[in-house]
Amino acid sequence: MAFTLRFSVVTLSIDVTDTKQFFGDNGALAQVISGYQPRAAQLEMAEAIAKAIDDNENLIAEAGTGTGKTFAYLVPAIQSGKKVIISTGTKNLQDQLFNKDLPVIRKAMKTPFLAALLKGRANYLCTYRLTNSMTSSLGFSKEDAASLAKISSWAKRTKTGDVSEMSDVAEADPVWYQATSSIDNCLGQDCPDFAECFLVKARKKAQESEILVVNHHLLCADWSIRDNGFGELLPNAEVVIIDEAHQLADTASNFLGITVSAKQLNDLAKDSLMEYFKDATDIPALRTACEDLEHEVKDLRLAFGIELRRGDWQDIDNNPKLAAGMVAVKDQLQRVSDQLELASVKTKGLETCFKRADELVQQLKVILEDNSGKWIRWYETYKNTFSLSRTPLDIAGEFRAFMAQHKATWIFTSATLSVGNRFDHFANNLGLGNAATASWGSPFDFANQSLFYHPKGLPQPNDPDFIPRIVEFALPVLQASKGRAFFLFTSHRALQEAAALLRDKIDYPLLIQGSRPKGVLLDQFKDAGNAVLLGTSSFWEGVDVRGEALSCVIIDKLPFASPGDPVLKARMEAMTKQGRNPFFTYQLPTAVIALRQGIGRLIRDVTDRGVLMVCDPRLLKRSYGQIFLDSVPAMKRTRNIEDVQAFFQSDSKAAGSESVSKAIK
Repeated sequence: MAFTLRFSVVTLSIDVTDTKQFFGDNGALAQVISGYQPRAAQLEMAEAIAKAIDDNENLIAEAGTGTGKTFAYLVPAIQSGKKVIISTGTKNLQDQLFNKDLPVIRKAMKTPFLAALLKGRANYLCTYRLTNSMTSSLGFSKEDAASLAKISSWAKRTKTGDVSEMSDVAEADPVWYQATSSIDNCLGQDCPDFAECFLVKARKKAQESEILVVNHHLLCADWSIRDNGFGELLPNAEVVIIDEAHQLADTASNFLGITVSAKQLNDLAKDSLMEYFKDATDIPALRTACEDLEHEVKDLRLAFGIELRRGDWQDIDNNPKLAAGMVAVKDQLQRVSDQLELASVKTKGLETCFKRADELVQQLKVILEDNSGKWIRWYETYKNTFSLSRTPLDIAGEFRAFMAQHKATWIFTSATLSVGNRFDHFANNLGLGNAATASWGSPFDFANQSLFYHPKGLPQPNDPDFIPRIVEFALPVLQASKGRAFFLFTSHRALQEAAALLRDKIDYPLLIQGSRPKGVLLDQFKDAGNAVLLGTSSFWEGVDVRGEALSCVIIDKLPFASPGDPVLKARMEAMTKQGRNPFFTYQLPTAVIALRQGIGRLIRDVTDRGVLMVCDPRLLKRSYGQIFLDSVPAMKRTRNIEDVQAFFQSDSKAAGSESVSKAIK
């Protein structure tokens, strides 16, 4: 177990004795959790967080899989009696923490506390917009009408309005746009349903709570609203705990930038038309302007071509058709704004649409005309839409200023924050120059529970036959593991190529990312017990499959971000100008952390056993490969398939210990 810590010595207001007893053999947790076993790392982490809170000192705390970090930060946070915000990486983790972990702590802890869950406004039913949709003269498809009817029925029963409660209509269903609000279209206190607004009720509970659970998107969206402290959604907090903190910099970067999407423009046109048919049919130019905007947006999407990609802004500047399409969309958006301004005196709904249009005009102008060199301009195309973005080159200064304005204790925690036992990469990205650091390794016995297989003769990643060849290497591993595997890829194209090859070559259920919602695929994987799941980035982290159903993780390549990505490319160029080596200071650390996340899917419990296979020969062929190897848990390593077969054939904990070939050097 690795543990490093630097703190000043102070008298704690949080009783350390109580903390030790809470996590002890016969402590409060042992009383409420069947089979609970004390973990030294969990107690040490809890004590370190208690010190950080008492010292009002920021802490970067890395805790390996199985440490029990959630309870390790919840207990001292609650014991402190301070106002605490806990931010998680995803809404799923947010729900798990609030609905599963906090109730356990509440049952075990004598100290009473108020806790609340707060999500972004789009996660709450808007009864006003639902009523508008149900009475709209625009009409809906048969499927959307049926879904809206189900939502309407649920609206009469729900107490929270949280759309995740509604199992009959998937959260990802676009029809929810008709029954939820955004910051753009919310009428605020002028809404006739304001008194019963689910979002307002959730915010009120948040203000009254001592423990508030949010997610990074909400935290960063609220940060971007105001320059001073938290914005309108989050109450003042004395402690902020960032779980899955390795995701924070990317999320923050997105929210500090500006994005205008085809969806935003089309939504504006649709909402404006809905208001037009209700209250502004005497202004026919408004209808024409909205319909023309939809046509211009569609034409611009076609001008981008059929390929789905993220591209540099120079692609637009150098393409006359795209450049002309941009101007046409901007001009037509301005016409919509002009017509809405004339109509805005009629109703609050039309006034809100005008404000949205005016803001989109300003944002699009900023993106199109920015040449300051402080921002990255880029675009992304999807099947039916596109987005235009301006992203900051660096957020460290912004985040450092944000923390300075809000005097809370900040705790950053994740299983993957360090590279080569150093936190420089994470700390530098967020400007955390003076934070204390601590690290605890996983308590799992990787040496006996796992095997790292890196076969001989692997093709180079740039080999045109790379995927077919690594599939051939993977097949005997999948046979030995009897399925029960995640096959993880660094690109969707590679995933699809592998899927086509594997369909006729394995007898196990083949589950492919994108064929069904992620949650459904995971349930199918667990239920099958012998499936092979092919996934990309969303399956590299935040996925917890315990037991024999997942006994093998195969990774195609070291997860370096594409050097052609416009955001990465711009940041690398900026680092080069600063005299820094972008590969070693940014690309390599980011890839190491991503690999550690992927590996973290394999062993999730003390009884789990499994094989990790990495198919990238650069592990041994490049000097930087050692940095990756040093970041892999202390597994036995082999280059022989016979050792993999022996590992799976053995039921002993010491499986493979005698037969494993000498470690990779």
